[in-house]
Amino acid sequence: MYALIETGGKQYRVEEGQAVFVEKLPADVGETVTFDKVLLVGKEDGTVIGTPVVEGAKVTGKVEKHGKGKKLTVFKFKPKKNYKRKQGHRQPFTKVMIDKIEA
Repeated sequence: MYALIETGGKQYRVEEGQAVFVEKLPADVGETVTFDKVLLVGKEDGTVIGTPVVEGAKVTGKVEKHGKGKKLTVFKFKPKKNYKRKQGHRQPFTKVMIDKIEA
């Protein structure tokens, strides 16, 4: 069984027992989080597609850790104007271990 969830403006395909890296969530390490925006649920007997979400479906998981992603370089440049700006960025994330898909 798998599900398509939406969190942090992005969509993720998740299965039970899978670790997924999502945008940073306001939860402590060890807490249980629930994703209510389930867009699709795939089962052995068929697929249930939501309009826009599947009614009564939810995905629960446990927060494993928080962290930052790889460093990205943001470089702005305008030719012939002596304008250069260099900036770095590291996107924060939350690692969630998916425990249960209810549909």
